[in-house]
Amino acid sequence: MTSAIDIKLGFDNSFASLPDRFYARLAPTPVREPRLIAFNRALAADLGLDVAAIEPHAAALFSGNTLAADAAPLAQAYAGHQFGHFVPQLGDGRAHLLGEVIDRAGRRRDIQLKGSGQTPFSRRGDGRAALGPVLREYIVGEAMHAFGIPTTRALAAVLSGEAVFRDEILPGAILTRVAASHIRVGTFQYYAARRDVDGARLLADHVIARHYPDLAKADQPYLALLDAVAARQAALIAAWMSIGFIHGVMNTDNMAVSGETIDYGPCAFMDAFDPNKVFSSIDQNGRYAFSNQPTIAGWNLTRFAETLLPLIDADSKQAVAAATEVMKRFTPQFDQAWLTRMRPKLGLTTAEDGDAELIGELLDAMHASHADFTLTFRHLCEDASYALEGWMAKWRARLAREGATPATRAEAMRRVNPAYIPRNHRIEQAIAAAVAGDFGPFDMLMRVLAAPFDARAEFAAYAEPPQPKEIVTRTFCGT
Repeated sequence: MTSAIDIKLGFDNSFASLPDRFYARLAPTPVREPRLIAFNRALAADLGLDVAAIEPHAAALFSGNTLAADAAPLAQAYAGHQFGHFVPQLGDGRAHLLGEVIDRAGRRRDIQLKGSGQTPFSRRGDGRAALGPVLREYIVGEAMHAFGIPTTRALAAVLSGEAVFRDEILPGAILTRVAASHIRVGTFQYYAARRDVDGARLLADHVIARHYPDLAKADQPYLALLDAVAARQAALIAAWMSIGFIHGVMNTDNMAVSGETIDYGPCAFMDAFDPNKVFSSIDQNGRYAFSNQPTIAGWNLTRFAETLLPLIDADSKQAVAAATEVMKRFTPQFDQAWLTRMRPKLGLTTAEDGDAELIGELLDAMHASHADFTLTFRHLCEDASYALEGWMAKWRARLAREGATPATRAEAMRRVNPAYIPRNHRIEQAIAAAVAGDFGPFDMLMRVLAAPFDARAEFAAYAEPPQPKEIVTRTFCGT
């Protein structure tokens, strides 16, 4: 049985104040022998937590064996389209929202355990997580934060002392995840599928108050919510693609309405550039391939729009017309967000009409030459990517109209083109070592990725692409 401890984390829970049909209240299932793998002290401090008070109890708190005195654990209900097929009830099948805190910047943040046991939404699952997916999410989420890309974050990782059974027997683990919220497009779909208009309105009002408070004064707040969520997603997907990231499972239940990256399952970063690249073992038809991500984001947002129609206008035709006008803006929003991300990577501080074509020609040349995505842009910081010499003549002519000195431009480019990414082979090496009991490679990779734009001689090997025998072609979901 989960025990309580006389420590308060300062929880201030707003989602738990919604009606009972939004969640199931229950405690995590204790594990046999929790052992702390990692505790993100800097994040804990940002959250306003008492690090000194927590540390002696960290393994118990972040496994769910012990609950803070002010925790109010619950599992959220949601639905979702999974690879295009609608599932009317999904929900937190192996996660418990412990509560919400107000961080030192005044932002409301969820603290959630993932892999913490069965819930009413488990759908015959064991409610647990294997060590590998926990470490993958910890590594990639913290790297995304270091890149400046909106993301859920990792507060802690704990070994459970128990085995989990997937295709093989693996050590179990629990991740403590921090998010602006865990409300998804699929959360809205849950109420829409039940024709629960009041539930959808309560949820929309909660999201507006929590994430988009200025919209409460809008003439049409629910239409404005659709517009705001779409704009954040356009910016997010452009940010992913600017560093060669492939989410791998962009189901509607994996799209957070806050605009954060959520649910790092079979995600991966490209080595050699390929617009059609797929890593996820479950994405057999390439639905979520690298270049499909903007289209899928638009598809998901259309599903979000459908859930809001009864709130936008009582006249369904008027509601559809209004939502359609908003959704027409998504592709131009993405295109602009893409240029906003890519121009600085090429040292461009001004906008010209031909920039999109210049960027497209670069990517085509990279694809044709199998150029490494990350290294190509890093080498361009030094004007040194010789495999692309034909394209570089056009780029240099474009730079000549910028006016910045080479040194100033190079320094600015190094601030947006990382030297290090969580390369797939490095993640797999860290996981394999950890499964064998050695967390040294995980700790080292976290050190490297803490400052991904700063090249350091001692970390030079981490900038290199994999050797042929190290290439990872498939990544796997953790469920």
